[in-house]
Amino acid sequence: MRTVTLDILKDEAFNLLKDLEALKIIRIQSNNEEQKTSTVNLAAKYSGSMTKQSIEEIDQQLKDLRGLVKKSCKS
Repeated sequence: MRTVTLDILKDEAFNLLKDLEALKIIRIQSNNEEQKTSTVNLAAKYSGSMTKQSIEEIDQQLKDLRGLVKKSCKS
């Protein structure tokens, strides 16, 4: 068994690695430090991207979407 370190350049490559792990060809060992960093980066990236809405507004949007889905499934 050999251990190597990889720099993942595209998300598709990581998905391929996960597929290989599922086939029990390789084992992915996650780096907790790196995971914490990426979580913080995502939080910073998407911070403020959604406006605050009341629960009533969100419920109405969900009902509207569900109605559209039901209509499109019947067609």
